[in-house]
Amino acid sequence: MGALHISNRSEQPSRRWSRRGLLTVLGIAPAAAVLSGCSGSADASEGSADASEEAARTTASPRAAKEPVVSVSPADGTGKAAFTEPVEVTVTGGTLASVKVTGNDGSTLAGTFNDARTRWTSARNPYSGTKYTVSATPEGASAHTATFTTRSPGETFVGYFTPEADSTSGVGMPVSINFTHAVTDRAAVQRAVTVTAEPAVEVVGHWFSDTRLDFRPETYWAPATKITLSLRLRDVEGADGVYGVQHKDVTFHIGREQISTVDLATKEMVVRRNGATYATYPVSGGDSAHTTWSGIMVISERFRQTRMESSTVGLGDEYDIPDVPHAQRLTTSGTFVHGNYWASSGVFGHENTSHGCIGLHDTKGAGDASVPGYKFYDSSMLGDVVVVRNSGERTVDPGNGLNGWNLSWAQWRKGSAL
Repeated sequence: MGALHISNRSEQPSRRWSRRGLLTVLGIAPAAAVLSGCSGSADASEGSADASEEAARTTASPRAAKEPVVSVSPADGTGKAAFTEPVEVTVTGGTLASVKVTGNDGSTLAGTFNDARTRWTSARNPYSGTKYTVSATPEGASAHTATFTTRSPGETFVGYFTPEADSTSGVGMPVSINFTHAVTDRAAVQRAVTVTAEPAVEVVGHWFSDTRLDFRPETYWAPATKITLSLRLRDVEGADGVYGVQHKDVTFHIGREQISTVDLATKEMVVRRNGATYATYPVSGGDSAHTTWSGIMVISERFRQTRMESSTVGLGDEYDIPDVPHAQRLTTSGTFVHGNYWASSGVFGHENTSHGCIGLHDTKGAGDASVPGYKFYDSSMLGDVVVVRNSGERTVDPGNGLNGWNLSWAQWRKGSAL
């Protein structure tokens, strides 16, 4: 009996171990372990779900908030872009915070946004032959940069202007521009050229030809006027495929008023300075075969001495004087007021004997300050007005020299392309 009891006790523990061991081997945890495992598994599952959702949100966020897309015209990298159209910047998927366009010449292009701020357009066209950098920044995003280079124009033109920059002229001096190429789009060119005055006065342009544009006010400039000529001709198409190149401002000034009136019936010139008589000189004008132009003329060139040949004005070999003193040009065709040393002093004030010019008594060498030729030259400047009356000749053509004052204000305005 005792042996049998011992045998039963020893077997019982063996069976308990075997069942637990068997459950473990089969992958089935004991009850306590299962409860503990379930509790641990539930916590882990909830944590894993939260992490997965956060990861999903993190992964999906860049897709949901796409980066704005910026486009530039001309396109980035363009090497021969047109300079006849404005620069345009657009954005999709956002709005534009700022746009800056800078040329390698230091110039910048201003522009405006549309109401939605999805498009920016330059206020003017880019310049030709210039490399531009565009920096466009969308709201909340990084800047987008693009570069392009505009092509150079093929054929170009410039305008040569009178008077000279920073010069001082008489009250009759117009602003005259002569272009190096015939202009077919006069309105486009005239819009690019402005003349302003201080004190302010209306100034209007008048085309004398397809290469000449003059500007003047209704009446003579006021003494001490400051005049500014603004040339904005760069890339303006004056004719088909021909573009301007100038972009500059020049100023000049008006001095005192001097208006001289020549009466060839009395053969006398009266010089008035600022409204008062300054001097009176006897003169000799053109004879009956070579009458002097009548009308309002402006001194456009001055020479202390110059050569005058009749062949240059269509008069054959009638004269060739190498040292005409104190010569001041009044017309392109060859009319001058000048000193005369070869005629008798008794001619002046009594006879009209010239080939069309207005002569004053003078001496050879232009060095005698006591004679009328010297005195009148010394008192004159470019832009002074000389009015000729009773010459027996018609009024000078307004385009023959700087003589547009012979047109009424209404006639002058009709010559404007604007």
